[in-house]
Amino acid sequence: MITEDLVEQQALGWFREGGWSVATGSELSPESAPNERGDWSVVVLAGRLRDAITRLNPQVPADTVEEVVRLLSNRPHADLGQANRIRHRQLIEGVPVEYADAKGQKVGDQVRLVDFADTDANDWLVVSQMQIKGSKTTRKPDLMLFLNGLPVANVELKNPADEAADIWKAFHQIQTYKAEMPDLYAANVALVVSNGMTARVGSLTASEERFMPWRAVLDEDDRPSLEFELEAVARGFFDRAVFLDYLRSFVLFEKDDGQVIKKIAGYHQFHGVRAA
Repeated sequence: MITEDLVEQQALGWFREGGWSVATGSELSPESAPNERGDWSVVVLAGRLRDAITRLNPQVPADTVEEVVRLLSNRPHADLGQANRIRHRQLIEGVPVEYADAKGQKVGDQVRLVDFADTDANDWLVVSQMQIKGSKTTRKPDLMLFLNGLPVANVELKNPADEAADIWKAFHQIQTYKAEMPDLYAANVALVVSNGMTARVGSLTASEERFMPWRAVLDEDDRPSLEFELEAVARGFFDRAVFLDYLRSFVLFEKDDGQVIKKIAGYHQFHGVRAA
């Protein structure tokens, strides 16, 4: 019998095969990893973020690195849509900083948060059941995906054997997380809801009807032999090189009645553009 835990473990296996590191929430608790999380409400992995910024920006002084880590550890705007747009721009373009060089001259620079040219230069981590203190209670998202210490995706799962718990229960669970733990979604690129057999990918602001399947892995001719849609998402959408390309070129923001609307490409649009 397939259970939610079996689906989660299978998904973690696909991520491992794709080059992601895997950890449990207990391994990243404040007690186990105080350099990553100072308390249960912290959602940015400061140690990994600091290491990535230092590695990608060797010219930047340590105190400036710390300033950027502090900046990125806080939501940049009260409105989550606006915060996500700001953070997305920082992921793409870097964070503008000023610091004094060896001669004491002020230098303007852009601190890179992601290496788009070298996939392996980045830190890729999937965390299962990470305990986070929200505004009302403690929550445990099923899978949180981190790029250089920043939470860039959430995969929420439901038991495929439970007819009362379809993937849209997972969608509504994420809406609760967004309301109670908005900092967790400031850097979010995509949301996934799945029961293993069925999986849908959507943006931070997407309604249920805007969550779409991701059917192919590397291209239209590369599809899972078994109809586990979650496999195509884990091995395809979250292929590290694919994800970097998607982050940089297939996300856009619009405004509608003053609200920020985030739009992300469907798999057919993504693969169609890449093929062309």
